[in-house]
Formats: sequence, structure tokens, C-alpha cells
Amino acid sequence: MTLRIGVDTGGTFTDVCALDERSGRLHVRKVSSTPDDPGRAVVDGVSRILEDVGRDLGEVGYFAHGTTVGTNALLTGRGARTGLLTTAGFRDLLELGRGRRPSLYDLQADKPAALVDRDRRLEVGERVRHDGRVEQGIDPAQVRELARRLREQRVEAVAVCFLYSFVHPEHEQVVERILAEELPGVYVSVSSAVLPEFREYERLSTVVVNAYIGPVVARYLARLRTRLSELGLGAVPHVTQSNGGIIPFEAAERMPSRMILSGPSTGVVGAAEIARAAGHPNVITFDVGGTSSDVSLVQDGVPKVTSGTEIDGRPVRAPMLDIHTVGAGGGSIAWIDAGGALKVGPASAGADPGPACYGRGSEPTVTDANVVLQVLNPEYLLDGQMRIDADAAHRAVAGVAGPLGLDVLDAAQGIVRVITANMARAIRVISVQRGYDPRDYVLVPFGGAGPLHAVRLARELGMRTVLVPETPGAQCAAGLLMTDIRADFLRTRIVPLGGDATRTAVAEVFAELAASATDWLAEEDVPAERRRIERWAEVRYAGQNYELPVQVPDGDITAATVDQLVKRFAVEHERMYGYSAHEEEVQVVTFRLRAVGEVARAELHRAPLGDADASAAVRATRRVYLPESGGHTECPVYDRRRLAPGHRVEGPAVVEQMDTTTLLLPGDVATVDELRNLIVEVGR
Repeated sequence: MTLRIGVDTGGTFTDVCALDERSGRLHVRKVSSTPDDPGRAVVDGVSRILEDVGRDLGEVGYFAHGTTVGTNALLTGRGARTGLLTTAGFRDLLELGRGRRPSLYDLQADKPAALVDRDRRLEVGERVRHDGRVEQGIDPAQVRELARRLREQRVEAVAVCFLYSFVHPEHEQVVERILAEELPGVYVSVSSAVLPEFREYERLSTVVVNAYIGPVVARYLARLRTRLSELGLGAVPHVTQSNGGIIPFEAAERMPSRMILSGPSTGVVGAAEIARAAGHPNVITFDVGGTSSDVSLVQDGVPKVTSGTEIDGRPVRAPMLDIHTVGAGGGSIAWIDAGGALKVGPASAGADPGPACYGRGSEPTVTDANVVLQVLNPEYLLDGQMRIDADAAHRAVAGVAGPLGLDVLDAAQGIVRVITANMARAIRVISVQRGYDPRDYVLVPFGGAGPLHAVRLARELGMRTVLVPETPGAQCAAGLLMTDIRADFLRTRIVPLGGDATRTAVAEVFAELAASATDWLAEEDVPAERRRIERWAEVRYAGQNYELPVQVPDGDITAATVDQLVKRFAVEHERMYGYSAHEEEVQVVTFRLRAVGEVARAELHRAPLGDADASAAVRATRRVYLPESGGHTECPVYDRRRLAPGHRVEGPAVVEQMDTTTLLLPGDVATVDELRNLIVEVGR
């Protein structure tokens, strides 16, 4: 079995990458996504790429998948009918949440509706104190009665979240056993297993989300696993988590809340690996698909990690890559607001009907604007696999041009300017707002539309270099061939940093987490030589409401370890907030341990640099509308497949390949490096 396959499902296309380990060749296929049944596009894409390479599914030794099924179920409100069991007196916490408003200056803004209706939120007479002391025990008879009420309400899933269960999980474990007896076939999710850390509302929200999307994700993965098995797949299929690692389908079915960023995370991992190999350890990744733009920051070759995010206003706490998403993709729809201003997104034409130029839609999108400008090929995409209706794109853009008093070309360029500004704001969130200067980083665009907008975005942010990978349109799928098996273990325990008691407490918690991690690695059959453990602590000054993640040095926990931890925290605090308070007490509040099982990954093959003359790679010229050149400009169109290491391309120019298009503006100079990346030095 010498074939490795990665599949990523997006809003418009499903990308499939196959690595032939015998030849070292990477094959890429794109098929239209099937929102009604995403698994259909997965099977279709895999079948087509196997036909391309003349192989069968039985030869696949590794299969990994990135999916947005859980996220889409949450965003569209199509999750399971869910019930909730919680400590008496806390039934309404799910709606009360935090005191802050969704929008500071909008007095009419509403919080999102609770995922569990109030009549399905039931209270259990139990109580645990903050130190784990049981104040009121649990009554199994009452739990059975509540379970019968939930059965009468025809729930498909039940979330269980008790006060301080991260300290004393026994009550939730009792309830879990009873629900398994009383509600066979119902998906049960308990907070002490999903998120054993403090902050009651965030823990409650996360376990409810886990239960709400659990049956949807479990059914999808089980169905896909069966389809693939029937077609001959013998390897254990894996799925991506939000932390950038992969786990088997069956394990993912129990923790779907950790798959919220399943698709985008592997793109970041793959881009970080490619950029590091090319000599650029500090990068900002820029993933643009049909619906959204996902941006993330990579420091010293390692993607930044966060402990949670908000999806549609609902907190979801889980270890995940720090990815910020905005509704700015190729399918984002242009519209005019009540004040007569041009807006783009967040609504998207998606895969169905798609942009007007695809032949079914009618609303103007970013893709239509680029077709009008002829930055995108006005005849076909995907190497001729998809015909383009340029007239339909003109008609769609004309729909916003008229009310704005613009001609179609200026309206199309306006759409591009607006979407570029939206993308720039997203990058500032993960850079400037977190103490990082984007000018110190290389921009790595990927996704079907990333390279199309990259140089304009780089100029907007003052970034000097853009690195376009060899297969950017399928980068998330390719990243699946570069990621490791990974799981995160965590526990809240507030420990002041200082003295022998601190060292003992810190060592004790990490030892417990390490034991769980070792058991998990053994279950996954990871050889000892491929295991890696990383330790992190979430640290704050006493009295602060938020923590900063700090990596804990390897080795035994000694006084020097604690001192190093305090120093690292001071550096992080100063970078984030502009100061550090050396006289204040420092506390660890949550301990995190990451277990990594390194897998054999796709190798990056280097080729010697050759001649700089790239004229043989020019396939045509095209009249492109570029305001930077004063209007219509005859641009050479390069075939990316013909560009070899050492080749040099000067802008203005267009570089086309099956999965994306790269635009170079006047003053930009691109060279092909040894890894076949396109390195663009951005003009001024």
C-alpha cells in the first residue's frame, strides 16, 4: 500500500490529493461539493483521482479527511434535538451567558438562540463546592425520572454539565451510566470528559455544542467510513481536529466540538511545513475558499494555538489553531446597503448555485468580478474542466454597477477593493491586535482564491514577500499528508508559582496528564520512537480574568523550571499588553499536555535551480484591467506547470494552474525556488 490520500471538503469544491510514495508525485483533483451529502463528493473525488493514477482504493495505506459537517450543522441550526441536565439553579445559564452584548454600540443586537429549548433543560439536585467537596449527593432515582421526561420529548442527544464537575466528575459519570440505560441510542456528552476546565458558561456552551452536532457528525463519519470500506479501503480513516492533528473517525465521533476548524487547520499545518522548509519560519497563512477567508499566524515554524473561539456567538472551548475567519471568499456576494455603499459578503453563493459565471447563479460575486476584469480566465477554469460564462458575470456585476453610477469594470474593481479591505482586517486581528507586526512576516496564500488576491493584500499590509505553494488550491488536502496524530489533555487547577509546594503540584498534574497521554498513544499504536509530548500552562497574574499560554520546559519540574515559566509569562504579557508586573503573584490555572504521534509524511522534494528565462512557460497573453497599470494591460499568462526552479517572472502577469490563479502587479517579481514555490517580492 503505497498511496496516501487527503480529502478536504469546502463550501464550493472538495479537494483531493494523492501522494504516490513510489514515484513521489502528488496528484490533485477538485470536484464540486455536494452540500446535501458531503460524503458523496468525497467518494466521487477519491474515485476520480484513483482513475487518474490508475490505482485502486485497496492500495491506499493512509486516508485523512478535513470536514466542516459539524460547523455547518451548528451555523445552519440543523443539529440534533438536544436535552440538558444541569445543577439545580443553573438551568438558564445557557441563555444568560456573559453580561456583554454581542455588539457594543447596537442596542438592538440579539444573542443567538439557545441550542436547547428551556423545557428540555432539566435540573438535577446535586451540588459540589469549588474545592471538590460534595455538598449534596446525587439521587439516581431522580436522574432516571428526568431521563424518562427527555425520552418523552424525543431527544436525540443529551448534554450533562454540573457545577465544578472538572474537580469532581463522579456525579456526571453516574448520570452518564444511567442515561445509557434509560436512553439507548441517544448521544450523551458530559462536560467532565469534553472540557475539564473552569468557567461554567464556556464549559456548558461547549458540551451543549458537542451534543448538538454529535449525532450529525457521528452519522456522517460512520456512513462515509462504511462507503469507503465497501469500496475497498483497508486503512483506518482519520479526520482532522481543530488543533491541526488527526484522529480516527471513531474517536472523532465522540468529540465533534474539537473538529470545528477541521478543514482550515490542516492548511495551516501544511503551509507552515512548506514555508519552514523554504527558509521562512515566520508566516501568515491566508486561505481563501468559496465562502470565507481563514488567516493564521505561524511563529518560528509553529502555528499559534488558542484555547477556544466563538462560532455564531457561541463559545466553543477546545485546543485549536488560532484561525480567524471572515465571510470573504470567491463566492461572497456583492450588495448595496441602505446608505448606498458597496458591501461584499458575508453571504456566499456557495457551491449551489455558485457564482453567476459558473452558469447557475445570478448574483454578483468576487469570482464574477475577477472574470469581468479578466484576471481570471474568461473561458474556463480547472484546466478546462469548468466552462466560464463571462456574459453572465458581466450581467451580474452590472446589477450593482447601475445603482452605484459606475461602469461594469469600475464596479468589479470596487468589489475587489472591498474584499481586500475585509481580508486585511482579518489579518490585523491575528497580528496587530496580538502584538505582531505583519510586515515582519511572509504571506502564504492558498485555497482557490488566495493567490489571486495575495499581492494586493500584501501591499495593503506593507508585507514584502508572498510565498505561493506548488498546489495552493488544494493546500488543505495536501496538508493532511503532512500532519501528525495529535490529542490534547487538560485540567484546571489553580496553583501559585513559587516554593516547593508549587513544584510538587505542577509535577503532580503533569504526571496525571502524561499517564492519560501515554495510554492514548498506546491505543493508537504509535511506536515509542515516534511519540512526542509538549507541555503548556495557562498563566495569569492573581486576580486577572484571562490567561496566556506559556510552554513549559522539558524535563523534571524544578525551581529553575518554575523560574523559567514565570519569565516566559512576563515576556508574553509584555508583548500582548505592553507591560509586565514583576511584583504581582503569578498563577497557573490550567495545565495542558499535547500528545503527538509522528506519522510518515509527504516529503518535499528539492530540485536544482536552472535558467531564469521563463518565456517558454507563457501560454498566451490576456487583456487584464489593472488600475495599477492605468487600465487595460496586455499581460502574459504563464502555465504554472511549465515554471521550473530558477525561473523569474516580472509583473504585471498572470500565472494559471489547475487549482488557482496567481496575479502579479507592476513591480512584483516572482522566482521559482527549489521546492517549486513561487516566491514573490512585492513591488511598492
